[in-house]
Amino acid sequence: MFDSNPIPLGNQIYLIDGFDMEIPKRTGIYVIDEEQLTIVETGPSPSVKYIRKGLEKIGRTLNDINYIIVTHIHLDHAGGAGLLLQQCPNAKVVVHPRGAKHLADPRRLVSGARAIYGDSFSDFFDPVIPIPNDRIIVKGEGDTLKIGSNRELTFFDTPGHARHHFSIYDSISNGMFTGDTAGIRYEQLAQEGIHLYLPTTSPNHFDPEAMKQSIRRFQKMDLSRIYFGHFGMTDYPQIALQSVLDWLDVFMEEANRTVDEGKGYDVLADRMFLRVQKVLDEKGIPRDHDVYIILNLDMQISALGIMDYYQKMKH
Repeated sequence: MFDSNPIPLGNQIYLIDGFDMEIPKRTGIYVIDEEQLTIVETGPSPSVKYIRKGLEKIGRTLNDINYIIVTHIHLDHAGGAGLLLQQCPNAKVVVHPRGAKHLADPRRLVSGARAIYGDSFSDFFDPVIPIPNDRIIVKGEGDTLKIGSNRELTFFDTPGHARHHFSIYDSISNGMFTGDTAGIRYEQLAQEGIHLYLPTTSPNHFDPEAMKQSIRRFQKMDLSRIYFGHFGMTDYPQIALQSVLDWLDVFMEEANRTVDEGKGYDVLADRMFLRVQKVLDEKGIPRDHDVYIILNLDMQISALGIMDYYQKMKH
């Protein structure tokens, strides 16, 4: 069992490590310890036990949860929502309008993830439990949710990574929970003073222009903090957002070259990986560093999403 000690981030917000795929500092679950106790993201079902233990360490229980918010319905963010909800008698799940039907009937989600993860699916994600419609709350662009006498969350439609994706603005921290729209933060490197932020472009709704528009929207908001689904917080949002935009251009440049040459996603994944590796080499990160396990996986999945985007562009 991994350590489920919550990390205090200030403003009554805590980060619990969900140990997605049994990898530390991979997928984060956020607790807003307010009058209406709110969880942002659940991770997959194997992460639920860490949520319970983490809450206990801040003096809360699953009975205290009022809202479980998922930024989007990919299983590494929302796959555990059904299992968690079964243990939270007073909670409802808040989701994007395009995601609600898939929480109620997750079969298509499951089949899509099985296609990517193959034999590893069960270990990573089971069980994926349907959520009753009467326990689902839909929030769209500009909608709000009051969770404390002085605290309101505002929802923004932020496609690019997925069409069923919103981001959540917190009035107290002036922070945004961005899910996957604003990319991935690599905590393994941040601990060594290296700040790497990469876009995540997984199948099957990746849209580079929509992603850029969403990120530029964040840039205009003068945020103080970004809370990433993967993983943790930055209080340098402008640096992070610009970095993701720059890397998105790099990835699309490699994709254009790969498509022009008639090569497949595996070639693209290698090329993207090498571009990131070159930067980390320059920063003195050894090639046996733990971060490379995650980077390799991320480049494979992101390359799949980019090539899927090109396939759709043809039709």
